[in-house]
Amino acid sequence: MIDTSDINKSRQNLDQYDEIWLFGYGSLIYKVDFPFLDKQPACIYGWQRRFWQGSHDHRGTQENPGRVVTLVQIDQNKDAMTEPCVGMAYQVSAEVFEHLDYREKNGYLRHEIPVEFVDGTIKQGLIYIADEANPAYLGEASISDIAQQVFQSRGPSGENRDYLLELARSLRALNAHDEHVFSIEQHLLRFLQSA
Repeated sequence: MIDTSDINKSRQNLDQYDEIWLFGYGSLIYKVDFPFLDKQPACIYGWQRRFWQGSHDHRGTQENPGRVVTLVQIDQNKDAMTEPCVGMAYQVSAEVFEHLDYREKNGYLRHEIPVEFVDGTIKQGLIYIADEANPAYLGEASISDIAQQVFQSRGPSGENRDYLLELARSLRALNAHDEHVFSIEQHLLRFLQSA
């Protein structure tokens, strides 16, 4: 199993930040198992959520990985830069990353990214992204195939379906529309109804 926790410890010098903002776009929106000083709805630009990352340690196993979200960059030639990726930003202390680096160890690397708050303020934030170069990356698949894998997968953190359903619910609570997430949710609900 891949473990990026040590790599992440060397990616940014957290002591140099006056304040640290973490941007969550997946389970970090709703599974807040870390202390924070403040939280605010926020968004980033140029990125889209995709259920293309394997979960071998939380929502699946090594033999049967689940699927969780990562971010992929939007093709700037398609004039889609105006579409925000909505999530939740948390102001945290540097100590929190001891836990978060371990939680996000299955292929996610910490990056800096501009985060825009509801009032238009933009601050530099930190974000975890699992790109296609990491060994846990599953890549693109049809909406139906992704939903089927989510429907069948479970791991130490629970059913993969609960991850998807909770993410969809949390995005609606933020008044965010995500066609990818909601399409997979609709397929999953059909699988659940016929089970």
